[in-house]
Amino acid sequence: MTEPSITPDLIAAHGLNDDEYQRILEIIGRTPTWTELGIFSAMWNEHCSYKSSKTHLRKLPTTGPQVICGPGENAGVVDIGDGQAVIFKMESHNHPSYIEPYQGAATGVGGILRDVFTMGARPIAAMNALSFGETSHPKTRALVNGVVAGIGGYGNCFGVPTVGGEMRFDSAYNGNCLVNAFAAGLADADKIFYSAASGIGMPVVYLGAKTGRDGVGGATMASAEFDETIEEKRPTVQVGDPFTEKRLMEATLELMATGAVISIQDMGAAGLTCSAVEMGDKGGLGVKLVLDRVPVREEAMTAYEMMLSESQERMLMVLKPELEAEAKAVFDKWDLDFAIVGETIAEDRFLIEHEGEIKADLPLSKLSSEAPEYDRPWVPTEAPEPMSDVPEIDPIDGLKALLGSPNYSARNWVFEQYDSQVMADTIRTPGAGAGVVRVHGSSKALAFSSDVTPRYVRANPVEGGKQAVAECYRNLTAVGAKPLATTDNLNFGNPEKPEIMGQFVGALDGIGQACIALDMPIVSGNVSLYNETDGQPILPTPTIGAVGLIEDVDQAIMDYARDGHVALVLGETEGHLGCSALLAEVFNRTDGDAPTVNLDAERAHGDFIRDNLDWIKCCADISDGGLALAAYEMAAAADVGMVLDAADTPSLFGEDQARYLIACNFDQAEALMVAAGRAGVPLASVGRFTGGDVVIGGVSAPLEELRALSDATLPGLFA
Repeated sequence: MTEPSITPDLIAAHGLNDDEYQRILEIIGRTPTWTELGIFSAMWNEHCSYKSSKTHLRKLPTTGPQVICGPGENAGVVDIGDGQAVIFKMESHNHPSYIEPYQGAATGVGGILRDVFTMGARPIAAMNALSFGETSHPKTRALVNGVVAGIGGYGNCFGVPTVGGEMRFDSAYNGNCLVNAFAAGLADADKIFYSAASGIGMPVVYLGAKTGRDGVGGATMASAEFDETIEEKRPTVQVGDPFTEKRLMEATLELMATGAVISIQDMGAAGLTCSAVEMGDKGGLGVKLVLDRVPVREEAMTAYEMMLSESQERMLMVLKPELEAEAKAVFDKWDLDFAIVGETIAEDRFLIEHEGEIKADLPLSKLSSEAPEYDRPWVPTEAPEPMSDVPEIDPIDGLKALLGSPNYSARNWVFEQYDSQVMADTIRTPGAGAGVVRVHGSSKALAFSSDVTPRYVRANPVEGGKQAVAECYRNLTAVGAKPLATTDNLNFGNPEKPEIMGQFVGALDGIGQACIALDMPIVSGNVSLYNETDGQPILPTPTIGAVGLIEDVDQAIMDYARDGHVALVLGETEGHLGCSALLAEVFNRTDGDAPTVNLDAERAHGDFIRDNLDWIKCCADISDGGLALAAYEMAAAADVGMVLDAADTPSLFGEDQARYLIACNFDQAEALMVAAGRAGVPLASVGRFTGGDVVIGGVSAPLEELRALSDATLPGLFA
């Protein structure tokens, strides 16, 4: 094949601007080859280099006594005691999922699982956070069905329980859905595997599935806005095979036990290019690859295609040469490719050979650690206009509006497509706050939560960023867990627009404040920018995933409300309705400010819950939909009616932060009241759980009627 000439159009098609191309010319002193242009494009795009975000990401808190490894590796590593560590990360697959929903979502799950087991951990839990356009949009039904099926199809076949997640619908996502995938695994704290290559002349080994043309240019595609040429981008979406990934995981973990692995890296975004460059750069070494040795599944593949393919279920490893035979035997047993495709070299070079020709010869360090970095102009988000008056409504009518909305109805239709019980250690399944998974063979458990409220972030990025972390903190606390650390998935529009960059900067400020105050450092994450179509951005959606530890699962808060239980609210209720779910679903309004997040109160109230576990039977965070929705969900889960004393709209549907709903016996409620007085935290009785009706402020409806409405909403739209 004749390689194309390097023209301004070809340079632009690779996502490189004029200044960046001039920088390439200065670095190499000549016109790049086609393969070299592709390599620079892959390594310098937004998706791989974080060129618009890393100057701000450095401000996030990433350390703590519990942190073994923070950002920069495949995933974050956190100590959970007894010589064990939890390894976790969240990552986006937004653009691929909008173009090809099933494979886009499936390979998002596959990629995040590889990030975890590449470090030596066996995955034990998965979550997802999904954002779709309004339900009436012509693409939404196909996107929802394709994405949910793709997540289930990959995760279920691989054999990892999906234990939680979230889903939202808003017109801002009409042209760009979000698919954020989370995975966590367990490993021995002294057996973590990292990606930095070491040693000169060490063999570089290709592991896993064969390379095809799927996903060529995927990372570059994910670093650009969508427009009318979207269908032309379909070949940039990868195709996944969960059964191959399962074999790859087992082979990789078995290989690690042989002692043959020096360093190892998942082939994710930008495939062979990114994995080889990152391993070499972190180890201060060069890398030589001979592409004729790369296992391929298609004929006549060029060096350009092999270097930029994002075919799935592949890894790259630096191997101890004396253990080559043992390592190959492991992969032969699992019927996976094992090929020595290159070696580490002392020079700072990335040398690519194919069919006897040098296709690329570049200074390796310039591709990764010296990629462009921009401090883009930004403007703070203007304070929203004060909220106009909100009319009082019939409380049952307000609750029905929420339960009949796709944003707040039951998620059973989604969760039932995921296997949440595989591996037999899941204690709490999706749909009830944090998911909980037992640490196999121990009395410990890990809790997982994923949260963000984009309408808060749009109105007030700083408070919205705080709230995303705080809600994760509350969800973990509500099951009795001690929050340990967080991962983030920062989904925003075009960073070249100062107002979008202002949202990003403000949200990171809030996230950082909350992570420090709540002792939940960020240990891994992902940035997804350019989530726009025809210039219309998504809502700013900085998703937070968090992990907490339950030292003794017998002490976890896992019970249900019972007939006769008292309903208590921990925290102050002032009736904040700005940016609330009620405002959006009942009045079709988005005015007002986000609720203020008092981080001192969040910390104090969380500590109070954990200090008084013996007296709390059931607990839930109060967030979207306020007390009314939280109490309904607690009642529906327990199949018992409830009576709330309040009748006014702000008290019932206000979204004041730092609040929990607690259910317990009368004598336990008395003990909690005394303890709250001593601790100086506000705790009030707001009603009781009893009977078969939901009674709010004297207005009632049968629990079964409300549950039927909630359960039918999503199937009615998408089944």
